Amino acid sequence: MSDATHPLRIRDYRLVWLTRFLSVSATSALVVVLGAQTYQVARTAHGMSTAEAAFLLGVLGLAQFIPFLLLTPVAGLLADKLDRRFVVAAATGIDLAIALILALANGSGAVSLSLLFALAAAHGAARVFIGPSLSAIVPNVVPAEQLPRAIAFSSIAWQSAAVIGPALGGFLLARGPSLPYWFGCVALTLGITAMLAIRPITRPEVAKDPPLKLIAEGARFVWHERFLLGCVSLDLFAVLLGGATAMLPAFAYDVLHVGDEGLGLMRAAPAIGAALVGIWLAISPLRSRVGPKMLWAVVVYGLATVAFGLSKSFPLSLAGLTVLGAADAISVFIRNTLIQLNTPDDKRGRVSSISGLAISASNELGEMQSGLAAALLGPIGAVALGGAAAIVVTALWSVIFPELRGAKTFAPQYREPLKEPVT
Repeated sequence: MSDATHPLRIRDYRLVWLTRFLSVSATSALVVVLGAQTYQVARTAHGMSTAEAAFLLGVLGLAQFIPFLLLTPVAGLLADKLDRRFVVAAATGIDLAIALILALANGSGAVSLSLLFALAAAHGAARVFIGPSLSAIVPNVVPAEQLPRAIAFSSIAWQSAAVIGPALGGFLLARGPSLPYWFGCVALTLGITAMLAIRPITRPEVAKDPPLKLIAEGARFVWHERFLLGCVSLDLFAVLLGGATAMLPAFAYDVLHVGDEGLGLMRAAPAIGAALVGIWLAISPLRSRVGPKMLWAVVVYGLATVAFGLSKSFPLSLAGLTVLGAADAISVFIRNTLIQLNTPDDKRGRVSSISGLAISASNELGEMQSGLAAALLGPIGAVALGGAAAIVVTALWSVIFPELRGAKTFAPQYREPLKEPVT
């Protein structure tokens, strides 16, 4: 493999990498502190019980998901029709405004549940536009043969930022409620600057059909390509049922009793496992039996979730979260590479938006599901049961979508439409 074509030797790819690192560092810290402050305000200012406050964390996830759901079709279309650099920069600007508002509100003592929920919804709206455009830029700036390695290095950016962001967010929160948000303001400003420094990208012309027809075209493409449908829906249902992150404040404050800094470490632990896997994949990308490896990774994710839910030891809980993050990183790497390489560039924004919707649904609706389960079973029962359900879903998907088990390599499998003969 020639160093001349190594992704990190490509200037614009380095800027994409930097943008991802900075924005994820900021927003992962922001999300951790939003959840922590929601839980604390519910418990202290409103006198809610542990179960009631845990349920409210699920509702916070729902508040982020609703705008994501409503705006996903528009976000995918804009990623295919507009300059993807400007879409990412504008949406990141919304997150910058959110961080600034929260920094000022905490400084003046004006934080309330209504403000936290409103800004969580605004963050969901911003994120829906960032994901499809940022993901679709990578195949535009690196050669196709380097895409698996580029995605692996992008995973390192995401996961290392997801280690630094939550840990730093918890550390700063313990020293002042405004500090995590001021950190977010600086990081997001630098991320916008890096994105706007990327050179203009020449892309295929998107058909000049009505917007609704173009949106429907992207949805039909995923629906008819069973391989893509299996990849997207596996993450949706497995992580929706197996998500544990929404319950971390409940575990930090009322199960393991480790406080703000412990919460930051718990949020960072999955990303540590994922970052280690990302480094390994960047050095030696997977090339064979990628489908079965993706399925087994989700099974390990479910087992680690069960172990975390049942653990009463903080070190053991961190170990479970680390394994959980490592397994999820393998699954995400394989799935993202398959989706990008199995989608034509003129549809990449729309397909990425559908994939992003599935990821958001699995995360935010998973938080809502976890909150409801926690209200009935408590946080321990909710997390353990969810991990077991993720294993069951993976077994079902291996039967329903044999294409996933049969995927040996990352080679594109989508079928190009037949072209009309020239007359």
